Amino acid sequence: MKALLIGATGATGKDLLELLLNDDSFEKVDIFVRRSLRIQHNKLNIHVVDFDQPDLWRNLVQGDVLFSCLGTTLKAAGSKEKQKKVDYLYQLQFAKAARENKVKNYILVSSDFASSKSPLFYSKIKGQLEDEVRALRFPKLIIFNPPSLVRKNSDRKIEVISIKIIRFLNAIGLFNSIKPLETTLLAKAMIYATKSLDDGAYAFTGTEIIKLASK
Repeated sequence: MKALLIGATGATGKDLLELLLNDDSFEKVDIFVRRSLRIQHNKLNIHVVDFDQPDLWRNLVQGDVLFSCLGTTLKAAGSKEKQKKVDYLYQLQFAKAARENKVKNYILVSSDFASSKSPLFYSKIKGQLEDEVRALRFPKLIIFNPPSLVRKNSDRKIEVISIKIIRFLNAIGLFNSIKPLETTLLAKAMIYATKSLDDGAYAFTGTEIIKLASK
């Protein structure tokens, strides 16, 4: 299989890229990034693109499966408008390009509580993206709705603190359905689901993702 990946520089994307490069099921891996990366591998092809100019890269989105791991925070983006570009617009544009180029499998990392009807900005744009990609009718669509993600060496203070609180509550038997999930487990689940599931539309949450990763 030939894998396509956007979001390769993020926590989940990095873990996923490493797994893809070491998995014999994937003969080629194309990633789309804004800046060149210092990484080399005989089956890796790096496309440095301007995400704001889809006409320049649309024809490059060709392969067997597109993994979409893009995401940012409001603080990093600087505004809701810019965050929506990354978390909604860019991913939708890549999904549309993939569908036009007959990519059969689309794997999306969304978020817990994503809903286009949510009053919360982040949950709403994630839900809107899910609705849009479902409408594209990929032969195989897999959406992952993970809870809080445990990123390696995270410098997001609020994230680190919130994960510690949730883990404490988990330890006393509370909120086990939103147990923080390591990005490595999410990446493993994504690959397993891609290779093992039949065509169709799927969505997986926290405990379901852990089960997939353990297979």
